[in-house]
Amino acid sequence: MKILTLFCLFATYSSGNSINIEENVGQFFSSGHTNNWAVLVCTSRFWFNYRHVANTLSVYRSVKRLGIPDSHIVLMLADDMACNHRNPKPATVFSHKNMELNVYGDDVEVDYRGYEVTVENFLRVLTGRLPPSTPRSKRLLSDDRSNILIYLTGHGGNGFLKFQDSEEISNVELADAFEQMWQKRRYNELLFIIDTCQGASMYERFYSPNLMALASSQVGEDSLSHQPDLAIGVHLMDRYTFYLLEFLEDIHPASKSNMNDLFKVCPKSQCVSTPGHRTDLFLRDPGSVLITDFFGSVRKIEITMETINLTDPIQQVELSPVYEELQVEKYSYADQLPVSEIIHQKPKQRDWHPPDGFILGLWTLILLVFFKTYGMKHLKHIF
Repeated sequence: MKILTLFCLFATYSSGNSINIEENVGQFFSSGHTNNWAVLVCTSRFWFNYRHVANTLSVYRSVKRLGIPDSHIVLMLADDMACNHRNPKPATVFSHKNMELNVYGDDVEVDYRGYEVTVENFLRVLTGRLPPSTPRSKRLLSDDRSNILIYLTGHGGNGFLKFQDSEEISNVELADAFEQMWQKRRYNELLFIIDTCQGASMYERFYSPNLMALASSQVGEDSLSHQPDLAIGVHLMDRYTFYLLEFLEDIHPASKSNMNDLFKVCPKSQCVSTPGHRTDLFLRDPGSVLITDFFGSVRKIEITMETINLTDPIQQVELSPVYEELQVEKYSYADQLPVSEIIHQKPKQRDWHPPDGFILGLWTLILLVFFKTYGMKHLKHIF
């Protein structure tokens, strides 16, 4: 009887494990993509639009951290805030007011800069209609097995997004570009995110399959800024992207968070505007779509037909103490402060300096009190 009971328990455990394995394998292969791409676009120029550059660089930093390499990222920045003469800290772009996190970093690869960021170039990147002389780094070399993240930020209105205050792209043009991408088999699944005023109007005309869209505001609403910094006189980020970045900091390559979790980012109580999303064109259930299906990268594997024996004990080679010290010193890395901790930190106390004109005003006050008390005849005692 005991043997029968143990056999039943073993059978139940084995079936439960097999079900879990089948679920994990099914979720792993449900996406059907083999590579990831990202197109990140800031459409605004001029210093007062500092936050739009910081928005784009923050998303760029997150997708790189989760595994998408620079070779699969097309970064378009309409202005170079890092080298702007108004920047008190040259070669840096900060996304938080305590200035602990420099999102510009040391390894940013900008593919389209300044006046290269136009509606025409953006549409050519999406559709692949670029001149033959265009370098590989400026191309979106995706295929029908690619999951693509497209992020846009800037100033917009009902049905349009401005590029550098000189031209605009309409929601119809954007929808047609995505349809061309689908017809030319340039994507498997596409995630579109836009942080701009009346952002939901930009995905109203979409009609291509396997497309999911998110926006920071509904039609008739403004997308508001966040993190004002008095030292440079501008806001550092927009609210929606700020809370999106805070959410992505808790995501790691093996994370099981899905798109339904992303839809909850920045509720109206935090964003003031009402974020929106559209999933009717997407073929899969958003609850089964992992965040890393778009923000991460597919891990490459190597298939071999050789038999590998894993039962033999691994023999550890004894190293000399001197060699161990050299190894530790060679491969030691400085820990990066997580953004989730930076956000809740208090700003550093700065040294107090008197405001402009304070010393002059103080001397003026002293002279007025002296004249009122002693008169002009005692002026010689001062000088």
